[in-house]
Amino acid sequence: EYVSNTFTLLPGDIILTGTPSGVGLLPHGSEVSVTIEGLGTLTNKVVRNV
Repeated sequence: EYVSNTFTLLPGDIILTGTPSGVGLLPHGSEVSVTIEGLGTLTNKVVRNV
């Protein structure tokens, strides 16, 4: 909601964020979820880079 109040978002736009200091790596097997109200949730499992 904050971003769309500041910028006009168009279909296909991608919103990227940085990582705050002090944050470590996610361990193998962790899950990361992103939810957009009214659209749904995307969940990805973290896997080791082989």
